[in-house]
Amino acid sequence: MQPRKHPLKNAVIIFFLGFFIWALLQFFAPLTLPPGSVSNLGGVVGICDNDYTTQDMSFPWNMMYSIGDRLCHQIPERSFFLNGNQMPFCARCTTIWVGLAVGLGFMVLYTFELNWKLLIAFILLLAPLGVDGSGQLFGLWESTNILRILTGLPAGIICGVAIGIIIDELGTMSFFRRIHLT
Repeated sequence: MQPRKHPLKNAVIIFFLGFFIWALLQFFAPLTLPPGSVSNLGGVVGICDNDYTTQDMSFPWNMMYSIGDRLCHQIPERSFFLNGNQMPFCARCTTIWVGLAVGLGFMVLYTFELNWKLLIAFILLLAPLGVDGSGQLFGLWESTNILRILTGLPAGIICGVAIGIIIDELGTMSFFRRIHLT
C-alpha cells in the first residue's frame, strides 16, 4: 500500500464521488418522504413489482426506490427504516453500497500492488457474505440485520478497493493514457 501522489487527478475520485452520492441518496430518500409512507416493499429481484409505490414519488426518490425494486428483494424484515419509511435497499445491500463508497474513498488516498496478501484479503472479506447468504438461501438459518451489516460492509469495502485497482490498471494502458483518465 502506497499513498497516492495526486489523488484529485485520478479517475478513482470520480467513481468515489458517484458511489458516495449514491449511498447518501439511499439515506435521504426515506428521510425526505412523508413519515410512514413507504413500507412493505418486499418482492422479487429483477422484477419491477413496486411501481404502485414509486409512481407518486418525486425525482430522485422514485429513481432510488425503482432501482432498489429491480436490484434488491427489499424484504421489510431485512431492511432498515428511517422516518418510518423503508429504505430503498435491504440492510445487506445498503451496507454493500456504503462499503463500495468507503473502499473507493480509501483508494482515492492509497494505491495497492496486486499480490497474494491482497488476494487473501479479498477472499477473507467476501467469504462471510457468501457463507451467510448461502446459509440463509438454503434455509439453514435466518440472518439478522446486524449479521447482514457485518457481512455486507466488508464485502462492499473490498469490492470498492477492487474497482479502484481496476481503474488504476486501466489507467496504465496506453489507450486510456491518451484520453487522460489518469
